[in-house]
Amino acid sequence: MNLKKHAKPNAEIPTSSLADIVFLLLIFFLVTTSMNPAKGIGMTLPPPGEQVEIRQENVLNIFVNPEGAILVAGEITDLRDVRQKVYEARMEFKRRRGEDDEIIVSLLAHTEAEYKHMIDVLDEIKQAEATKISIATPHF
Repeated sequence: MNLKKHAKPNAEIPTSSLADIVFLLLIFFLVTTSMNPAKGIGMTLPPPGEQVEIRQENVLNIFVNPEGAILVAGEITDLRDVRQKVYEARMEFKRRRGEDDEIIVSLLAHTEAEYKHMIDVLDEIKQAEATKISIATPHF
């Protein structure tokens, strides 16, 4: 018996067009991917000008300490209650001063307080529909 060995064909993957395919995929993903810019916190800043003296009775102070505890008008308050307290203070102020006047909500965050706590409180203040918001660090 005469058995001849048959040469096996080499199984090659054609790579000549691989670079073209990779380039086309790269362009496809660059074009179809949407990039959302960071939105940040929308705040309207006042124009630069003279400092205006504000009476303390027109200000609602909210303080965030380094441990994340929140004080609204000197009372320790849970984050869930901040919105209600700010809303009540706004309505009381409007009742005393008139509908056109708005209370100033001053958010004072300790320099060692986490940003998360300050942002959470700021969100609650905005949801209470306060329009005049001051953000500062307290001076000790």
